[in-house]
Amino acid sequence: MTQWLRFSHKNSTSIGTLDGDVITVYSGDMFNAPTPTDEKVNLGDVAVLTPCDPSKIVALWNNSRALAEKQELTKPEHPLFFIKTPNTHLPTGQAIKQPATYDGRVIYEAELGVVIGKECSNVTVEDAGNFVFGYTCVNDVTALSLLHADPSFPQWARAKNFDTFGVYGPVIDTDVDTSKLTIRAELNGRERQNYTTDDMFYSPLEIVSLISQDMTLLPGDIIACGTGPGALPMKSGATIDIIIDPIGRLSNPFE
Repeated sequence: MTQWLRFSHKNSTSIGTLDGDVITVYSGDMFNAPTPTDEKVNLGDVAVLTPCDPSKIVALWNNSRALAEKQELTKPEHPLFFIKTPNTHLPTGQAIKQPATYDGRVIYEAELGVVIGKECSNVTVEDAGNFVFGYTCVNDVTALSLLHADPSFPQWARAKNFDTFGVYGPVIDTDVDTSKLTIRAELNGRERQNYTTDDMFYSPLEIVSLISQDMTLLPGDIIACGTGPGALPMKSGATIDIIIDPIGRLSNPFE
């Protein structure tokens, strides 16, 4: 198992692999043959950043059988998705913010994130794994009341793209069997979401293949695979944790 992360240490940004609480520092590009150095640092001595800097987060809607049944939906003919923009990006430990222009409900959504490792366009399902670098935890934060506030235009872009609404990390795990994963969310320590990857209409590699036929995916881009039942509003002062073993725990306060 290899877990990659980005971090800030002594006023510089670095990449490395995590083993317990020890980071082996690498030089170069995480997605293009990085080179290990002799330097090691302790996890407790660094500020953990988002593990990569994607040009876009492609996030799915209606990819859960259980949630679709609850909402009286059926499997879409093609993955339904929207884009989360770079201003949303937030690492573990930092605060998700209630938008100044919106006082309605803000919900968490625990999701598996697929991290693309090399430029990916029109790939088959069989070949899609060769373009995946690894997997991470995602919290697809949503200003829920905005989605259908205007009957003339569903506001997916606005509801999903406030600053701090694209939370992911803390690491990218490059050795994950996605057929056996459980995705959980804990709100103030109480479990609220618990679903498995076999609940998904489209598997991670199917999603990569189908999305790549619509747009070119670049190294570091993330596909958030959609959430299951149990997403709820957060109140100021809450802590939300997204847990996917063996990837780790993505933990953020909400203010």
